[in-house]
Amino acid sequence: MRNFDLAPLYRATVGFDQIADMMDRVLTSDVAQPTYPPYNIEKTADDAYRISIAVAGFAESDLSVEVRDGALIVSARKPEGDAERTYLHRGIATRAFERRFALADHVRVTGASHADGMLNIDLAREVPEALKPRRIAIESKVVEQDKDVVDAKAVN
Repeated sequence: MRNFDLAPLYRATVGFDQIADMMDRVLTSDVAQPTYPPYNIEKTADDAYRISIAVAGFAESDLSVEVRDGALIVSARKPEGDAERTYLHRGIATRAFERRFALADHVRVTGASHADGMLNIDLAREVPEALKPRRIAIESKVVEQDKDVVDAKAVN
């Protein structure tokens, strides 16, 4: 794995700390990245997204979805009642988990639904009017000369 020094980015920019911190997080060589539960991130419209997480074996009451400190945190606790069951083969993992997704500025969660073993979380990017691009009209100003002033070149 390559190591990148982001110090020049910190020295040469102002206000881009979040981007540098995000690059630091992404480029860390943490081998123990969680792979459970599997998930998809899809773009459903120009400014709309959906995160779908496979949560087979969990009921809605076992799941928690919250937004905290610019991150979407999805967690689940292990359902009660499995202690008295005896499994010959257990292929459906229902272990507790916590999955974090960093949210960009102006992205908010618009809803969540649980159906057929999938937790779907809808997101929307809502850029404020002040930050949207706007066209500036260019005015042409014609300088009018006073009618009483005679141009020196016109006299000669």
